Amino acid sequence: MENAKMNIPSVDLSKFVNGSSAEKNECVAELGKAFNEVGFVTVKNHGISEELVQRFYDQVNAFFDMDQELKDQYEKKELNGQRGYTSFGKEHAKHSNVGDLKEFWQFGQELTPEERPDEAYRENLDVAELPDFKKTGLELFSAFENSGRNLLKAIALYLKLDENYFEAHVIKGNSILRAIHYPPITSDPKTAIRAEQHEDINLITLLVGASAEGLQLLTKKGEWLPIMAPQGSIVVNVGDMLQRLTNNVLKSTTHRVVNPPREKWHLPRLSIPFFLHPKSDMPLNCLEDCVTEENPKQYEDITAGEYLDQRLIEIGLKKA
Repeated sequence: MENAKMNIPSVDLSKFVNGSSAEKNECVAELGKAFNEVGFVTVKNHGISEELVQRFYDQVNAFFDMDQELKDQYEKKELNGQRGYTSFGKEHAKHSNVGDLKEFWQFGQELTPEERPDEAYRENLDVAELPDFKKTGLELFSAFENSGRNLLKAIALYLKLDENYFEAHVIKGNSILRAIHYPPITSDPKTAIRAEQHEDINLITLLVGASAEGLQLLTKKGEWLPIMAPQGSIVVNVGDMLQRLTNNVLKSTTHRVVNPPREKWHLPRLSIPFFLHPKSDMPLNCLEDCVTEENPKQYEDITAGEYLDQRLIEIGLKKA
């Protein structure tokens, strides 16, 4: 394990995409083992340009530095936080009513009205004050999506499915690119932290290195372990949809973003996760091969769209 210090495995995605048959099989085994045992992995040679990531960082920093009145013009209640801006403290973990110490922006698939299969797909907003904002965001969205599709192909093979099992479900799926800004902490936050412990909703999450530490995962021993991706790597974790589909064979691990020590309260934090979602009509029914005598079926049948609606209500972004 290259990440012994953080106790999470590292895999080289180029072995899967461009390697020999043996290297491809090795990557599949490493990824599957990591997602079964830990739920998190760091990935190098993932195909997402550092130069592109930096360009997007520059754009979102410029947006979050804008006056609050300007930012508020881009928050549309009818979008349920799924596109555009969501202001500070609106989102909370499903088991908590205390708002996280963050604001964020979201891009989804750039589709024409005719291509949008249901109301979950809304139009992406642009920022008039930043002419390159949307263009750069959608460019990064596409790079993340390509990397995520390769990871899902490896996961499919680990699950003994056809390599392209996920393709029809995720091409033009309801994925989200989110830019999260955790502002400086200016007063005692009492019970609130930057992001309360939670599990992600989607199939997998891809995260480029954040601008400051704070991300922690909860181990099987009940210990919080700090995680920060090595330079040039991304962190990838299993979401609840994939855990549900695999009947807990692949683990959706609890994680959080804690507040920094008091002497670092003045430092903001910027994070860019990509939540890879399928289309709303994808069944999340437990895969037959993942249901055994030792591991009986844990979940009722449900579609990805129905499950997403449930969770958006639980975290305060959508009204019941």
